[in-house]
Amino acid sequence: MTEYFGDILQATLRRRDFLKTALWGAAGLALSQVEAGVAASFSSSSLSFATIYPNKDDKVTLPAGFNQGIVIRWGDALDNGPNLDWNRLHESVTAVEVERQKRCFGYNCDFVGYLEAPQGRRLLVVNHEYTNPEIMFRGFEKRPNQWQAALQREAHGVSVVEIQPQGRGGWRYVKGSSYNRRITGSTPCEIGGPLQGHPLMCTQYDPRGRLVYGTLNNCAAGKTPWGTVLTCEENFHSYFGGSEAQLSGQVRELHKRYGVPSDRADRYGFYLYESRFNIEKEPNEAFRFGWVVEVDPLNPNRPAVKRTALGRFRHEAATTVVAPDGRVVVYMGDDARFEYIYKFITKGKYNPRQREANWGLLDEGTLYVARFNENLGGEWLQIASIKGTQIIPNPALPDVFQADPGLCLINSRGAADALGATKMDRPEDVEWNPVTKTIWVALTYNERRTTSDRANPRTENVMGHVLEMAEAGGNPTALRFQWQIPLLCGEPGATASNRQLLLYGQAVDKTVPAISAPDNFAFDMRGNVWIATDGNPGSSRLQKNDGVYVLNPFRREFKMFLSGVPGSEICGPEFTTDNRTFFCAIQHPGEGAKSTAELPTRWPYGDNVVIPRPTVIAVWRQDGRQVYV
Repeated sequence: MTEYFGDILQATLRRRDFLKTALWGAAGLALSQVEAGVAASFSSSSLSFATIYPNKDDKVTLPAGFNQGIVIRWGDALDNGPNLDWNRLHESVTAVEVERQKRCFGYNCDFVGYLEAPQGRRLLVVNHEYTNPEIMFRGFEKRPNQWQAALQREAHGVSVVEIQPQGRGGWRYVKGSSYNRRITGSTPCEIGGPLQGHPLMCTQYDPRGRLVYGTLNNCAAGKTPWGTVLTCEENFHSYFGGSEAQLSGQVRELHKRYGVPSDRADRYGFYLYESRFNIEKEPNEAFRFGWVVEVDPLNPNRPAVKRTALGRFRHEAATTVVAPDGRVVVYMGDDARFEYIYKFITKGKYNPRQREANWGLLDEGTLYVARFNENLGGEWLQIASIKGTQIIPNPALPDVFQADPGLCLINSRGAADALGATKMDRPEDVEWNPVTKTIWVALTYNERRTTSDRANPRTENVMGHVLEMAEAGGNPTALRFQWQIPLLCGEPGATASNRQLLLYGQAVDKTVPAISAPDNFAFDMRGNVWIATDGNPGSSRLQKNDGVYVLNPFRREFKMFLSGVPGSEICGPEFTTDNRTFFCAIQHPGEGAKSTAELPTRWPYGDNVVIPRPTVIAVWRQDGRQVYV
């Protein structure tokens, strides 16, 4: 570790021009790419708010001068019917609660996407990643009953909800809006792209391989230039149970690479009551999850589509950027220890004049995986190109992929293994900063790492780190890049090298807040990096609430902006277009408690509800100015 910090990061620090501007001259990125006067203003503009610090308080903490308010909570009705009866379902779930959940805001809210619809209307698209039955249901032990399992299934997925400004900075959701929509774990979704009809995508209830019931474990996501949302299926393996003993060798090995069956399956109980989640009865159903799913918030009647050309893994996010030639690039991370960073480049070009022409754009193109080199450079390795329904594997891939090219997408992990891609420390969000024109990668942590490399420099990486990549020529379609590590997470003054907080390779004083487990990003108009965390409370990390931090890459300032409530992670950092409102999700408040009696919080309280509820909040400055000013 001493050699890395003393040599490798210092070598990065010697790139003086980059450190002054957060851009790489050697990669073909010039300051002219950001208007010179604007960039000068950015680099001279400090973060105005006073930092807060990690805490254990049972409230949302903000700097002085900011307010926050609830936008929508788990169980709030999206139609004109009643809210979900939280106290009743806590005691006993019936078909009534299951039916209401189909029309009410879902449970653990992760990604939050803000969109502007026609006629001045505003929408939020929110993912619902998973459920916490030990909090939702009194007396829950190892397995739910049939109705509890069904309610959990319907609490997953995606919500589309119209919102309106309220008062001086607050927002409320519009009950009964025609835009409001739920996509759940049982909503029919189409299979799109080259794997439609592939033998491994066919099941007893869908022998043609064209239709899937539901989307599950929707973690982060991304917005497209044409106004759709790419919601991402992450830990989909968690829902599949049964024995693999009777499976064919190929199917068994593919499932093993993706963690199917899962020891978490009992927690949700889907496989106990629905045969499609039991791999003994329906061995192929798991292959129909783990995809990027395109949702059209502006058209409630359009089915969601699983875009198979983008590959199958535990998708954390899918961030799009339009290249200079008009092609669209999608950056993606596989959120698991020792997994990979991917990108997809479309064959066709974005059409800004005809929205419908872009529907299906993500079905053709080329899928790549990243390899990070020892010289602080790297390249994108081609997995396969897709032309119509034809999948053309990289010739360097083993014979099994040549014999069945569909495996390049169904088993993207195996293809990345074979190509020698770099195994990363849980790559979560992979985002394009529109100001710096660089890619920011959240590497949450990997306490299982025993050997390090330059892109993953810590053994027993309990704190995580943030990596920044610059594509050659500033072009997202480039196949080479340079990289650096702006942030090695940890605590100021920590003595253990794998716990030290380093900012651009330099130790910081104790006025800088500690951080661990970076998860998701948002960028404001100045290019500041807003970092939401998922893991601060861990016993090997800070043992404090998760929060939101801000890194100014021009001045190399680092502050904490928001602290959540006990047991929660902070998700979905997002700004309104004018940057006057900051949205985020307080996911799984109270997680870690074994029962309701042990809950450390019942946030957001109110309504005499005995259990906490995942919630989306809005944050704004009291003076009405932009949040980052």
